[in-house]
Amino acid sequence: MSFLNTPIKIGRLELKNRLVMPPMATSLASETGEVTKSICDYYDEKSAGGYIGLIITEHSYVSEEGKVRKEQLSIAKDEDVAGLQRLVDLIHKNGSKVIAQINHAGGAANPQITGYSASYSASAVKMPKFPAVPKEMTLQDIEKVIHDFAAAAVRAKKAGFDGVEIHSAHGYLLNQFYSPLTNKRTDAYDASSMANRLRLHTEIIRAVRSAVGQEYPVALRLGACDYREGGSTVEDAVEAAKILEQTGIDLLDVSGGFCGYVRPGVQEQGYFQELTEAIKKVVDIPVILTGGITESRAAEALLKSNKADLIGVGRAILKDSLWAKEAILTSRQE
Repeated sequence: MSFLNTPIKIGRLELKNRLVMPPMATSLASETGEVTKSICDYYDEKSAGGYIGLIITEHSYVSEEGKVRKEQLSIAKDEDVAGLQRLVDLIHKNGSKVIAQINHAGGAANPQITGYSASYSASAVKMPKFPAVPKEMTLQDIEKVIHDFAAAAVRAKKAGFDGVEIHSAHGYLLNQFYSPLTNKRTDAYDASSMANRLRLHTEIIRAVRSAVGQEYPVALRLGACDYREGGSTVEDAVEAAKILEQTGIDLLDVSGGFCGYVRPGVQEQGYFQELTEAIKKVVDIPVILTGGITESRAAEALLKSNKADLIGVGRAILKDSLWAKEAILTSRQE
């Protein structure tokens, strides 16, 4: 029996198999974030044949102040919709479903790129690899971010995406609120409880739901565990997952590592499986496991052992555009 080839539903969205191409930054958009021929060619090549059940496009910034690098894809203005629609149509024509990942970099944003005088975050805590200390967000800043995520979700729906994924991993803004390492606030968004650490998440989820409707699939990528002393833990991830499901998330895309996407000292395929296994025990929504998976047999084994519901394969597909075809055809034969 092939687990990888088994269909699955995310809300009302049906996927033909369990293989996911996770979001990977290409830096192929224009300097102002528009879809280019290069980015279309890239996704055309990766989605050819429709062997990937679900593609989650690279993180797109919801506002100019949330941009992290040049040539990052934009979903911050209504003029972006036409280009994004061309990208969606291409992927659909090839036979895959596609979700847009929407993001705000927070303290990881670079003022030299955004043109703003400073970046802002949950607290004035310096982010690794970035020299400037961000400003702590005011309540007015928070209200704007909530609005920007909801507006971006509406653009994703207008462009024809099959759903939207809210990015809360890899040290970006929402992850900065979730992690005790970066959240030093003293108000209702502080790190004193999981409800407070996720308050911005839940407010954004509700705003997105209000904007796109109850039937539109909404996913969230969670940087579930920092793997650093004083940071978020596996137990935190379990508690957070329950709150996120209750708030209306249809799919949890699990990652980890403080300001990155690695698990220190662990090289096994599916190295975040301890997180997804623990989360799956407390939620009913599908869970994606990504992390170092390079062989279709490893993907099958992880699904068979109930470590996750879907398998994300990033770098292997990035290196070899035929990986998905070979993996799916091989799993069909077993």
